[in-house]
Amino acid sequence: MSRHPEVKWAQRLDKVYLTVLLPDAKNAKVNLDPDGVFTFSGTAGAENHLYELKLELHDKVNVEESKINIGVRNIFCVLEKAEKNWWKKLLRGDGKAPHYIKVDWDKWADEDDDTGPGDLDLGGMDFSKFGDMGDMGDFGGMGGMGGMGGMGGLGGMGGMNFDGMGDDDSDDEGHEVSKPAEKADDKTDEAVKSSEEKAPGPSS
Repeated sequence: MSRHPEVKWAQRLDKVYLTVLLPDAKNAKVNLDPDGVFTFSGTAGAENHLYELKLELHDKVNVEESKINIGVRNIFCVLEKAEKNWWKKLLRGDGKAPHYIKVDWDKWADEDDDTGPGDLDLGGMDFSKFGDMGDMGDFGGMGGMGGMGGMGGLGGMGGMNFDGMGDDDSDDEGHEVSKPAEKADDKTDEAVKSSEEKAPGPSS
């Protein structure tokens, strides 16, 4: 049996941000219909479990202008609405949204929130347009990008023991810095004593 990946969504007046959370997805196939039917299938995990998704969106979309980015950790789509208006919810119908569909609060903006975030800065993402791709099965090869997950090894830089360096700094502040001050005080006391001893007594 197939499973459902987690989906997060947010919107603006003219577009919907849809994120399918499926790290290292392989053989990812995504399709978008002008009537607002979004489908996804792909495999993930050590046992290559099949994940499938079919969403009947609240309203129609502009397939030609909609974009998709298949990354290492998720599939991110910017779906252009056919008509500029705020959707009451992501899916059509009166039923409650499935448990695996959640609001993406990081990208969310309210309809009456004039000071809310505008369009997201997506400059760093490499998008393909739905309308340019024809057979979305071509995305299958992009699943190999999952290998980039190895870059997570940069986390190993923690092995450079930055924490240890911090300990040395605290030692300097707590002990070694105070010692010269103490020694300086001792020398001052000694100097005062010696000057008192050497000072000639009052002449009679």
